[in-house]
Amino acid sequence: MRKNIVAGNWKMNNNLQEGLDLAKELQKVLNGKKVNCDVVICTPFIHLSTIAQVITTIGLGAQNCADKVSGAYTGEVSAAMIASTGAKYVILGHSERRSYYGENNAGLKEKVILALSNHLTPIFCVGEVLAERNAGKQNEVVETQIRESLFHFSAEDFKKIVLAYEPVWAIGTGVTATSDQAQEMHAFIRKLIVDQYGATVANEISILYGGSCNASNAKELFTNPDVDGGLIGGASLSVDKFLPIVEAF
Repeated sequence: MRKNIVAGNWKMNNNLQEGLDLAKELQKVLNGKKVNCDVVICTPFIHLSTIAQVITTIGLGAQNCADKVSGAYTGEVSAAMIASTGAKYVILGHSERRSYYGENNAGLKEKVILALSNHLTPIFCVGEVLAERNAGKQNEVVETQIRESLFHFSAEDFKKIVLAYEPVWAIGTGVTATSDQAQEMHAFIRKLIVDQYGATVANEISILYGGSCNASNAKELFTNPDVDGGLIGGASLSVDKFLPIVEAF
């Protein structure tokens, strides 16, 4: 059975001490608390090795990795470097990486290969912008993103990937896809996987929803049969806002 996951994406927020304090506070609150999902925090690179020392039941991830193994790539951080900190996850293909930094499906394929080869779990993001949604092209866009970056993997490797659907028009805007819209896309993604790898594999893949998920709408979103959790942005920067999303399961 697939896992329920709530993953926080801190983006470019919190200096090292602020991030350490937040991680400690979240771990303290979760200690002894029974939750029905895996909890992950994806922090800036500089936080990883420090925060890894203070969390026990929380998964740790980075927000990106390089598409090269190593070498003269100033400013880049490799998958191997991330894994060496104790992190177990890496977000790849986030819409902000695609739109601000020109990341494309071919380059993201290489990043996924390197993440898996270093035993990192990719949280692979897909989703459409508002113009594509308004034109009724959301399924076509998402299918292309998945096919070009992921469908060359063996079934065994594909099962190691977590998917996250993020309607770009709902990220940081306060606008959220309706529960029905989220379920519709998640079901479409799972059907793509069924067609490519079969139902057994498809039923092992967690598909998260990302896009202004918060304490007030998380429970409704998570009750959908194909929504397995959330990739949470702004609400993950506060324990008071993040914990109710975790508890929505």
